Amino acid sequence: MKNILEKLKKAREDSKKRKFKQTWDFSINLRGVDLKKPEHRFSIDFVLPEGRGKETKVVIFADAMLADAKKCADLVINRDDIPGYAKDKKKLKELANNYDWFFGEVSLMASIGKSFGAVLGTRGKMPKPIPPKVPVKPFVERAKRSTRIAVKSSPVIHVVVGSEDMTDEQVARNVQAVFNAVKEKLPKGANSMKSAYIKLTMGKAVKLEVI
Repeated sequence: MKNILEKLKKAREDSKKRKFKQTWDFSINLRGVDLKKPEHRFSIDFVLPEGRGKETKVVIFADAMLADAKKCADLVINRDDIPGYAKDKKKLKELANNYDWFFGEVSLMASIGKSFGAVLGTRGKMPKPIPPKVPVKPFVERAKRSTRIAVKSSPVIHVVVGSEDMTDEQVARNVQAVFNAVKEKLPKGANSMKSAYIKLTMGKAVKLEVI
């Protein structure tokens, strides 16, 4: 992609200052991609080279690894807590809305799916399994630097690539990395991309060159 820095500068100039930290949103419109074919749909958790620049919150469902989880996760839900969430739909929705990434011990995954699947699954936040006897911290650290790239039923990809307090150079590296990752997944690479845009949360979208 060409002139990313120039476009980021313009996007900043076109955005009014807000009372909250805005995120950089990168979108790609696809063309000629048949989303009825399973091989053309994908969802990947992508580690941004410069991180997200904005704090993300991680939940771990833990039993045997409870002590390790408490050292690094933002919220730990143990085996005994699961039924309480399952009975409280409001609590479940608040959990889904307030936290970004979810992990669970393998031994708890069946129970998690039964109790949380209906809410977390529809938001694309079903917990990823953590194998027995492995360190928890690397999973959390990786998640906090990751963003999700997904193509499902709509030919548009929306990806968070940073926050407004990051430098343009940092955001540009993230944009380029996401672009490259998407290009590798599409059937015709960049030729499967119709257009791309970058914007701050409340700002105007600025068109990027797709090359």
